[in-house]
Amino acid sequence: QVQLVESGGGLVQAGGSLSLSCAASGSIFGINAMGWYRQAPGKQREMVAVITSDSNTNYADSVKGRFTIRRDNAKNMAYLQMNSLKPEDTAVYYCTTGPAVGIAAMTPIYWGQGTQVTVSS
Repeated sequence: QVQLVESGGGLVQAGGSLSLSCAASGSIFGINAMGWYRQAPGKQREMVAVITSDSNTNYADSVKGRFTIRRDNAKNMAYLQMNSLKPEDTAVYYCTTGPAVGIAAMTPIYWGQGTQVTVSS
């Protein structure tokens, strides 16, 4: 069983930055893709960023150039650096892991509990 625990959410003004962290436990971390998804009230959960075990990345168009995903396999950690935040980035952000699909996509299997990110205008 894989467990994922997110941290780093909070309240920030538009234009500000936040950094999310995801601590993973379980021996399959090094061979799985990691991802960040988000879900805003009344909306479906959507992919934000994905990073494969060999560090190929993929971003939602809405966050390209503003968000950066990275991972540290030695520490079993994944991170999401979010810059130039907008009110529309407000959502619960979830860390996920699962098998990679293609070059830089994934099938989410395990989920963290989520962390709230609120961007005020």
